[in-house]
Amino acid sequence: MKKRQLEIAATTADTSPINGTTESNALFTRRDLLGMAGMAGLASLTGFVPDAVAQTSGRRPRIACLVSYWGLPTSHADWIVNKLLDGYWWQGAHTPSQVDVVSVYIHQFDTSLLGQKVCKAKNIPIFKTPGEAVTLGGKELAVDGVVIVAEHGNYPTDLKGHWLLPRWWIYQQVIKVFEQSNRSVPVFNDKHLSYNWDDAKWMFDKSRELNFPLTGGSSIPTYFRKPEIDLAVDTPLKNSIVVGAAPDEGAIFHCIDVLQSFVDRRKGGETGVRSVQSIRGPETWKWVERTPWAGNLLEAVRKNFDLKPGHFRETSRPAVCIVEYNDGTHGAVISGEGVGWTYAGEIDGQKDPTIISMLGWPGPVSQYHAANAFEHWIVQTMLTRKEPFNAERLLLSTGIVNHYMESNWENGRYSAVGRRVETPFMNMRYRSTHGPLFETGPRPPNTPYIRGFES
Repeated sequence: MKKRQLEIAATTADTSPINGTTESNALFTRRDLLGMAGMAGLASLTGFVPDAVAQTSGRRPRIACLVSYWGLPTSHADWIVNKLLDGYWWQGAHTPSQVDVVSVYIHQFDTSLLGQKVCKAKNIPIFKTPGEAVTLGGKELAVDGVVIVAEHGNYPTDLKGHWLLPRWWIYQQVIKVFEQSNRSVPVFNDKHLSYNWDDAKWMFDKSRELNFPLTGGSSIPTYFRKPEIDLAVDTPLKNSIVVGAAPDEGAIFHCIDVLQSFVDRRKGGETGVRSVQSIRGPETWKWVERTPWAGNLLEAVRKNFDLKPGHFRETSRPAVCIVEYNDGTHGAVISGEGVGWTYAGEIDGQKDPTIISMLGWPGPVSQYHAANAFEHWIVQTMLTRKEPFNAERLLLSTGIVNHYMESNWENGRYSAVGRRVETPFMNMRYRSTHGPLFETGPRPPNTPYIRGFES
């Protein structure tokens, strides 16, 4: 592998800027969670907000957590919020949290008994609305950061497969408070911004209009890798694939966000997406056969894992998401099992593809409940008011997912070979400049959460 094309993982990110209550409203008694946290030695993140005020020295950021559902240990709210409370595993060691969770809002409150128990044990108030949670029951913004985890819960899925989670609904109520208070704070949004492109674009635009860092996305790009490398900025990429299980909207987002986390480091930077297409079922393999670059990269992945010929054709729900970029680069997500999430890239001047895998994902209730690097970058965003990676990547990943889901439908009719959806509105440009964001070192032990009550 040419040295200029790869960066070995570092323990911290080497980055540069991209541009700069009332008590009666709480269901549980509110406590003062002020504390002390040293700011020295924080890793630099990609960030901007030229007029941002750094977190006041000597005070821990106060965080409002707004969640859809918190009823099971496998729910995203449980493993994200609990790590903000208890700390997380990062680069081979347990790291105490440097933020204080001072308020919670739960959309599906009645079925979120676990969340109720955790908040009661930790003496964290649960408010009735997102607005009350971020104002602590008052009239002005009263927190230093917002974490939105609108993943899981009893929500419908529409005909096209969009899971109608209330991410935008929660976010827009936070925006109202920002606008009324003439002040904004960093926002983390778990997974994609919204199932609807127009709403997602509005969410991104508001972060720029009101001048606050926005982050989120999939936890997989920050997970352990084999080998422990990242693509260098300005790698001369030609074509790329990601292979991973992608049976539904949530799973395809993980794969697409992995794809974007590599592709946006290509030579010249991100140029935006020209078109998106979805092909599902047996027609997937016909597309692979007539697309040499995709077939060659998929075969390289198969050989890398020493799998039998034809392994991926045994995938239970074959599908491919085809992405064409404005600069002529191509990408694809091919649904496949047995390789975790694996990226393969064709690099100009390099004989063999670069293959990087995110393997051994244990599920949310082992290896200290997984996704620890994700929590590390949430905390760093809140501490530094800088984005760990360009928020444009999150918007592009969201848009690709949305139009992949739309591609198979036209005039109310479904087709396994979806239409090519042209996306001139996804023509954003940026240059990825951050260093490695993924976790390295020993994997964490299977440590229980410090819940404050008997499980």
